[in-house]
Parts: sequence; structure tokens; C-alpha cells
Amino acid sequence: MKKSMSVPSEFISDLSQQSFSVFQRVSSQSISESLLKFIQINNPNFNENSCLSISELSAIRVQFISSKLKGQIGELSSMEKLVIETLTNGDQISNLALSQDNTPLSRGQKMADHVATFGGSWTFIISFGFFLCVWIIMNTAFLLNKGFDPYPFILLNLILSCIAALQAPIIMMSQNRQEEKDRERSKLDYMINLKSELEIRTLHEKLDHLIIHQQRDLFEIQEIQIEMMKDITISLNALNKSH
Repeated sequence: MKKSMSVPSEFISDLSQQSFSVFQRVSSQSISESLLKFIQINNPNFNENSCLSISELSAIRVQFISSKLKGQIGELSSMEKLVIETLTNGDQISNLALSQDNTPLSRGQKMADHVATFGGSWTFIISFGFFLCVWIIMNTAFLLNKGFDPYPFILLNLILSCIAALQAPIIMMSQNRQEEKDRERSKLDYMINLKSELEIRTLHEKLDHLIIHQQRDLFEIQEIQIEMMKDITISLNALNKSH
């Protein structure tokens, strides 16, 4: 009886010396040259005959991208660090935008938004114009310019000045908060674009890894087929000589 050869289900990573499933095994020959050099900086013993796991390779890719960013833009800001963290954890940056939009507003912020919305509408312009006309007509026509605010309407000018003095800073408060939201959204857009670029780079690395791995498998299959053809040729030659 032939003994059945047992196929190992695990392998030891040459990077961390830990055991992983054999399905996670990645040969160093399928890693790009730049990434292999980056691994060898901290692990000089890691050579072309070594292997590591897919999870280790993913973590190294994130470190490699982080080092490339530092080389291009210098020290990483909090936004770049957050992008690297989302790449590592698999989180979505769009969730940050949703959490910021759901932030409750204070009473002062709500009041400032209502004042800015009403002060910049046709309802305010028409109603305030109607109020001015009624004020002027009442003091000139009905009260014969002897009422509580005769011409040149000093009290009306004082009221208009007070309204303008109060309305302007309230509207500016609302505009400043809107500008702050726009700045935060622009930061989120930058982070999303940066993460998309990094994920595209990682995707290219994975595709290159798959292509190299498939090519290596094809070469092995071709070598086996050539050996089988040689065996068949030898067998046919032996049969021809026997006849």
C-alpha cells in the first residue's frame, strides 16, 4: 500500500516567525522590488527565498505608503494620519462627515441661522419696506410732521442703525460657522481623494502580486507538461525499439 503524503496546513513566516494558514502564504518573489527593499530595511534576513502572510503584507503596504507620503510632503499631518488609520482599520471617511452633520446646534447657532435666513430673504425686504412706508406716512401725512418722530426721522434712523448693528454680527456668526463647515468638508474631500489614491496604489500592488503568482504557476505547469511530454516520448521510443 502507498503511503499518503500529508500536505502541511500551516507555514512559518520568515518575517515574524509565527505560524499562519498555508492559504495566506505569499512568496517574496511575487512582491514588487520596491516593497521588498522596504521590508529588507528592518528585516535584512528576508530574501528572495523567504515568505510571509497576506495580513503581514497588508500591514507592510500601509507602512510603505506612510513612508512614501512622508518623503513627498514631509511630516504627516493629522489628516494623513487619519487616512492611514482608516486604511489599516478598514473604516470609511464618509462616516466622519455624517457624524459632523449630525452634531446638534446650540440655541445661539440656531438663532443666528434663522436671522441670517430671514434677513437675506424677500420676506424681510418687503416687510421692512412696508414698515418704513407706514412709519413715514404716519408721521408726515396723518400726524402732519408733529408726531413722535417728525422729519428727518431721527428715531427711525436710530432704529435702523441698531438693527444693522445687531443684524450684521449675527449674520457673520452664521457665515463663519458655514465657512467652518465648508473647510471641514474640503478637508474630508482631500482625505477621501488621498485614501482613494492610496487604495488604487495598493490595488496595483495586489494585481501585480496576482499576475506574478499566476505567471509562476503557469511556468510550473509548463515545466510539468514538458516533463510529461519527455516521458511520453521516451515511452514511445522504447515501444518502437521493442517492435
